[in-house]
Amino acid sequence: MFRDKKVAILGWGINGLDAYSFLKKQGADVVVLDRKDRKDLDLGSLGRGVVKLSLGKNYLSKGLINFDYVFRAPGVYRYLPELVEAEEKGVIITSAVKLFFDLCPAKIIGVTGTKGKGTTSTLIYNILKEEGLDVYLAGNIGYPMLSLLPKLTDKSCVVLELSSFNLIDMSKSPHIAVVLNVTSDHLDWHNDIQEYKNSKLNIVKHQSKNDYSVINLDYKSSKAFQKYTSAKVLYFSKKKKVKGAYALDNKLVMNVEKPVEIGLLSKLMLKGKHNWENVAAAVCSSYLVGAGTKSIKRAVYKFPGLEHRLEFVGEFEGVKFYNDSFATGPQPTIAAIQSFHEPTTLILGGYDKGLEYDELIDKIVSRKSVKNILLIGDLERKLSLLLKRKGYSGKVIKLGKSSMKKVVKKALKLAMQEGVVLLSPAAASFDMFESYKQRGDLFKSAFRSLIK
Repeated sequence: MFRDKKVAILGWGINGLDAYSFLKKQGADVVVLDRKDRKDLDLGSLGRGVVKLSLGKNYLSKGLINFDYVFRAPGVYRYLPELVEAEEKGVIITSAVKLFFDLCPAKIIGVTGTKGKGTTSTLIYNILKEEGLDVYLAGNIGYPMLSLLPKLTDKSCVVLELSSFNLIDMSKSPHIAVVLNVTSDHLDWHNDIQEYKNSKLNIVKHQSKNDYSVINLDYKSSKAFQKYTSAKVLYFSKKKKVKGAYALDNKLVMNVEKPVEIGLLSKLMLKGKHNWENVAAAVCSSYLVGAGTKSIKRAVYKFPGLEHRLEFVGEFEGVKFYNDSFATGPQPTIAAIQSFHEPTTLILGGYDKGLEYDELIDKIVSRKSVKNILLIGDLERKLSLLLKRKGYSGKVIKLGKSSMKKVVKKALKLAMQEGVVLLSPAAASFDMFESYKQRGDLFKSAFRSLIK
């Protein structure tokens, strides 16, 4: 298929390396293009001089029309002028995830939503693993997907976490599509909110009557997905009894064929009511793939959650510290503050990617447990003005781009006995940190330095 074809990999990273390794084995003539300079590019074990490169700010100066295929990395905007021009000239624009859908013999369980994708995907994987199935976790987490192809059979299952970046130009949908909450995000990447939502819709639009959609019924935006699929539709909810799975009256219930109580919500290791939705989604979708009730119960009640998602870091001087650095938008931060009734000191702010914060600030003002707010990063001024305008009565400290050690020390001074320090920034990290992971890691490191 790719032998002797001229192929561009547009954007390096895990997906780029995955595509490069696959394409070289196919005998393709591959060039890697990236806006980063060579010194900033991690080519891993490929070494110097092995890969053909076009790098730096002028990496697209020659355009893309001379290639047969262009493999777009998820972070590269699908409708760059150079990509549009190449496509008009007959170049095939594709990606690692699109190729994987074309070649994968296994059942694919795809998970999308604004937040909760990683938690839900990992829990589905854990349940299916508990059942003893041949299952793999890939997409934005887990293994590079093309590297999995030699291991897969028609008896295998692959759980894919799929973002709007992956889905924007998909022409195939998974056997089981899981749709979590869909709010607004990545408006610094997408043209507008409609493009973002339309991208997400591709997870269900190409399904057949033999497939399943598992949809969050608690939000209008996710509920609307049912109109776009030909698949059998099941639901999950934390507000009402539904056909699928629900979390209600302190009970987690699976209701695919008949109601089966999985266990008490209060016994879950996962923190936060928003995670009840994720657990219900995982329970329903894993059952559809073949997991039994016993495996579901065992996996669900020993699942602690993922790093940087309301992760308990530790306790010092009677104050509990939680790392929710993965909260890169308002909605997960709303969920985070609603998870605590203790006096809370909230670390908020970061890179401004054009999101609306009125709803978050309204929730903070009405939530009397949020006693202190430490504002950091580019959003400091914007959030400070919003808090003042909305009448927030707690203490607001502006720390700008201070070190995380300074932020954590200040948070401890402000925090009340038996209270909580919560890093849940509601913003991306790129103004101060390389990634949300680095931000969370530095928060945990600062906490450890307090103890020492």
